[in-house]
Amino acid sequence: MKKMRKAVSILLAGCLVLGLSACGGTKNAAQDAVSQTASGQKEDGGTAEPAADSKTADAGEKVEISFSMAAYSNEVDGWTAMIDEANRQLEAEGKNIAIKINKVPCTGWPEYYQKVITQMAGGSAPDIGRIAESYMPMLINKGQVVDLTDYMADDFDMSQYYEKTFENSAFVDGRYYGLPSGLNYYLVYYNKDMFDKAGITEIPDSLEAIDEIGDQLMSKGGAGEVMSLGIYGWFFEQFIGKQGLEYANNGNGRKDAATAVAFDENGAAKNILTAWKDLNDKGFAPIVGKGGDAGLADFSAGKAAITLGSTASLKQIHQDVNGKFEVGTPYFPKIKSSDEGGVSIGGASLWALNNNDPKKLRATWEFVKFLISPESQAYWNAQTGYFPVTVKAQDEQVFKDNVEKYPQFQTAIDQLHDSSADYVGALLSVFPEARATVESEIESMLNGKEDVDTAVKNMADSINKSIEEYNLVNE
Repeated sequence: MKKMRKAVSILLAGCLVLGLSACGGTKNAAQDAVSQTASGQKEDGGTAEPAADSKTADAGEKVEISFSMAAYSNEVDGWTAMIDEANRQLEAEGKNIAIKINKVPCTGWPEYYQKVITQMAGGSAPDIGRIAESYMPMLINKGQVVDLTDYMADDFDMSQYYEKTFENSAFVDGRYYGLPSGLNYYLVYYNKDMFDKAGITEIPDSLEAIDEIGDQLMSKGGAGEVMSLGIYGWFFEQFIGKQGLEYANNGNGRKDAATAVAFDENGAAKNILTAWKDLNDKGFAPIVGKGGDAGLADFSAGKAAITLGSTASLKQIHQDVNGKFEVGTPYFPKIKSSDEGGVSIGGASLWALNNNDPKKLRATWEFVKFLISPESQAYWNAQTGYFPVTVKAQDEQVFKDNVEKYPQFQTAIDQLHDSSADYVGALLSVFPEARATVESEIESMLNGKEDVDTAVKNMADSINKSIEEYNLVNE
């Protein structure tokens, strides 16, 4: 793992991104709700004591920490409410800590990336961010993120948390860095009314099975599209996992830093692109755009019978459908029904950035404990659709009410338990470039500019070149 510990440290700033979600309600409504539900983790459920010089603050001195947020996100109201409640509760507990939101105005991830780099260069980097695990190799750079294992060592009760949610956080030699804060899976969303009208009673579990019922959905079910499938790098990665295959070598980059992709040699990419192109050629899965949400509009409008979407999109889809039809949520599809694999968790974890200030680090840990408490996790689930990382969140009334209102959400929890620990996704130093490459090549293939084999080769060659260049710089 030597290469993972070395990198251009400024790159970590670009990873401070919020995950996909849907969040409703006004700021005041959210604040009222969280005040009733997010009461934080109790002292007796605490963590390892910090070193003597890591006290929260001297008497009368308030420690201020900042939490980075992309201001374009529709999660802002929920985060604002939780941070307001954290400040209220920490003050009530006599902890002299103040949390402020570091809002970064932007229209999307690339702009946010550049702005946070500028913040770092100006010495105004945040103390904590919510960051996707796939960018981990760019984070554990010369001590730029904090190893939280010692904080968890003594009395952090791991049994209170879903074991699988922590698998992506134990990155190097069993050490814990980011702690999961709100996770999601991608699911199938399907129009039950169309399926009933078409006389289809067995829900397809694969692209192969979707192909087999395509004509029936369009001729009898009234579908304008069988599947509204956005071109998205994350879908490509999940389709690899569902085959039980690896994206990259060296154990998906988890045994050692990846030196090349594996999806070209193990056949995973060709299987995906062949099935995708077949659906497209038959008019079952037309091009609807890039991104994980690109297919949602056609589905919610009643045009497409099937789409793929995050669990965090569930509430938004229900609001957009507005009772026009009943929505079902099976597991994310395989390529072939005979495949035996699993999905990797999406979402993000909380990462403490190393500010070389023991008091700020201790304050950051107190905030992390609040955010992963059952009360906060249940509230965050109800607000966004991210499922909780702690088992006890299911005992909270706000969680029970949300699942009763949206029973399809149970699919996400079931998929969590049914997905093998072998499929936790790849760690890659160049994932932003890799995902952009995958999306561009799929788009070119669907537009008839290249065949499947050429698209796979171009993907592998381009990503391998990026990996090689990165590893050369960081040997």
